[in-house]
Amino acid sequence: VQLVESGGGLVQAGGSLRVSCVASGLIFSVFDMGWFRQAPGREREFVSAIRWGADSTNYTDSVKGRFTISRDNAKNTVYLQMNSLKPEDTAVYFCAARSRYTVGSAYNYWGQGTQVTVSS
Repeated sequence: VQLVESGGGLVQAGGSLRVSCVASGLIFSVFDMGWFRQAPGREREFVSAIRWGADSTNYTDSVKGRFTISRDNAKNTVYLQMNSLKPEDTAVYFCAARSRYTVGSAYNYWGQGTQVTVSS
């Protein structure tokens, strides 16, 4: 299984970025997908998730109304559209996959991350 993120970069505060994650080696359509981030000196935190059937999404409070998660099962890809970016959004963003058959909330697979830097 491989998860490969892309689309990170440097953006000014108020700007937008879309990060993507392409999955391979798994049946993408039966996996919940999540985005997490880790800023320097801080623990990794949950950002957003989308169910395997794309019928439910959730977000951490700090990104609600600014970020949108989506998926394209035909392309084995999950996206995170990030608008109105703030310097505090600066972090490495990771995607993760969790089988719909997993008992509990732990994610099974993780990507290597993509850096998002928001300048003030």
